[in-house]
Amino acid sequence: MLGDVTALRLPKLVEGDPRATRVHAALAGASAPLWARSELRVAEMAMSDAIARALRAAADAGQLVRGLEGAERSLANAARGQRLADEARGEARGERVSRILLLSNDGAERFYRNAETLLRRHGGSVLALRVALDADALGALAFGPEATARAVLLDHKEAVAAVLFALAVDEAPFPS
Repeated sequence: MLGDVTALRLPKLVEGDPRATRVHAALAGASAPLWARSELRVAEMAMSDAIARALRAAADAGQLVRGLEGAERSLANAARGQRLADEARGEARGERVSRILLLSNDGAERFYRNAETLLRRHGGSVLALRVALDADALGALAFGPEATARAVLLDHKEAVAAVLFALAVDEAPFPS
């Protein structure tokens, strides 16, 4: 079910790892509706040092996409490639999380409604996490000190796995 973070199929890299149980537990820990009247629930997370390190590593590797518009383009391209691969194989693969959409916690309702549209369009392949950072802090962390970002898409499987594993690390919250 869309919005049920406990029912998502995580990447094979994560599911095959002993930390998978802790990742699932972290995702199930705190979720809330994406916006006031939304039926879609998203996991809410404090930004920890482990998550921040994983995000910076993804940024250094060029594995981040900034903003909902950029995320939509990236996800549409990935979906097109998946469709072509499925057609070539003659069968569809099961849906599994392959991207993470980090959302700041200071967006307007319209922003979150737009994020919901994107999440519904791309179903179980995108996991949304609302982090306890505003757009300035999230942007600075992902793209540098002067950057702002309400949405950041991790669009590479190693970056996605690194952030998921970071959720399983028991650390103090990142200073916001």
